[in-house]
Amino acid sequence: MTRALLLENPHSNADAAFVRAGIEVVRHHGALDESDLIEALEGFDMLGIRSKTEVTQKVIDAHPDLLAIGTFAIGTNQIDLEAATNRGVAVFNAPYSNTRSVVELAIGEIISLSRRLPVQNDALHRGIWEKSAVGAHEVRGRTLGIIGFGNIGMQLSVVAEALGMRVVFYDTAEKLIIGNARRMNSMEELLEVADIVSIHVDGRASNRNLFGEKEFAMMKPGAIFLNLSRGFLVDIDALAARIEDGSIAGAGVDVFPTEPRANGDHFDSVLTGLPNVILTPHVGGSTEEAQRAIGLFVSEKLVSYYRKGATDMSINMPQIVDSPAKSARYRIAWVHSNMPGALAKVNRIFAESGANIDAQQLATQGQVGYSVTDISSNIPEEAVAELAEAEETIRLRVLSRD
Repeated sequence: MTRALLLENPHSNADAAFVRAGIEVVRHHGALDESDLIEALEGFDMLGIRSKTEVTQKVIDAHPDLLAIGTFAIGTNQIDLEAATNRGVAVFNAPYSNTRSVVELAIGEIISLSRRLPVQNDALHRGIWEKSAVGAHEVRGRTLGIIGFGNIGMQLSVVAEALGMRVVFYDTAEKLIIGNARRMNSMEELLEVADIVSIHVDGRASNRNLFGEKEFAMMKPGAIFLNLSRGFLVDIDALAARIEDGSIAGAGVDVFPTEPRANGDHFDSVLTGLPNVILTPHVGGSTEEAQRAIGLFVSEKLVSYYRKGATDMSINMPQIVDSPAKSARYRIAWVHSNMPGALAKVNRIFAESGANIDAQQLATQGQVGYSVTDISSNIPEEAVAELAEAEETIRLRVLSRD
């Protein structure tokens, strides 16, 4: 029986898609370290994680039969994608399902920090009545600088403009300009004009230490800073120093360089106790609506790959959608090295065996190719065996279309 191991407690609706496909689901509520994960994966065909479990090359090499990995989150930097690709392990994530949740948290923090609500809330909880407008601002008319104009950055831009904010953004890639947002030529140019700076970049290695003392020094005096993206992007010691000296008026931080592995574990940071700072435990996308959507999306992608060989929306595999010939009885899903003549070899092998090919798709991505061949005749076992032994073959599956 096909089995899926789900870690870190993705939404319970993820189970339903697996169960409908006849896949047994086993859950482990926390994250696992490398050695524990290697042991736990024994006998499983698919793995589901969130943000804290790291799937290293050692883990992947220890389980060559692992079919697919689903991350019930946006980020995939916790997975060795190169190792997964080299083993023919398809990786799926949820790039859109929680964008609105992150955007709403960012907007809420922008308003709260601009009005200094954390400071006023803390004073009243300590029994101190301090009614003052000093340092409190409307967000209307202020400039929001967005670093990283992807799915979240774009949507944040739209909502911020609806509140009357001016929006500038910086991204290393060419991006479609949304609404009245204005593209900056450099991060330095953005920092010179932004009253609020919000980071929304991906977790690629080149973004590590993106924002440090140099960048904080370029910000406008009294500006607000948000990081709801990745913990390793920002030098939080430099941020803490700027808050303490008053040059930065407030900060919202949802991600940290080092985070506890499980709920209830101790958390410590140089940012705790600082005025007008909102700290949240990596919950940017953690709304019930987002988690429901993520659970359903990722599980359905994993099931579609398992049953149909479809790789659309995969992070690391060439993109093949499920569009079989109606008369097809079998689908041959072949992950292979991207070498000249690979598809010709498939066709030769099946033609010589007398198989009737009804439809075929091929896609390549870097050094990897992926083809699906729909066959309406009986499967010639000798042809499958020959293809399995071909030097190009990374992974071969025969899927029933009945």
